[in-house]
Amino acid sequence: MCYLLLTLTVISVLSVYGFLMRKWLVAKPLLATTGVMLTLTAIFDNVIIGTGIVAYDPGKISGITIGLAPIEDFAYTVLAIVVVPSLFNFFRTKL
Repeated sequence: MCYLLLTLTVISVLSVYGFLMRKWLVAKPLLATTGVMLTLTAIFDNVIIGTGIVAYDPGKISGITIGLAPIEDFAYTVLAIVVVPSLFNFFRTKL
């Protein structure tokens, strides 16, 4: 499976999840968090790829990169930005 297909799968599931959990997601904090987290992901992914800790098969990535980090690598950051606060708020209201 190529990373792009895996990323599209994650984004598809995330879209459905985000729609279902929209009650627990507040736009302003999410936008600020997204900016910070994507910046940190870009920095640290480039460091770990540049030092050789992580390597990607060039035949399985889309070829679009931010520095050394393939664009597909950012999908998991976006996933965490949506899933963590919605689950936190969901379970907080149930207690």
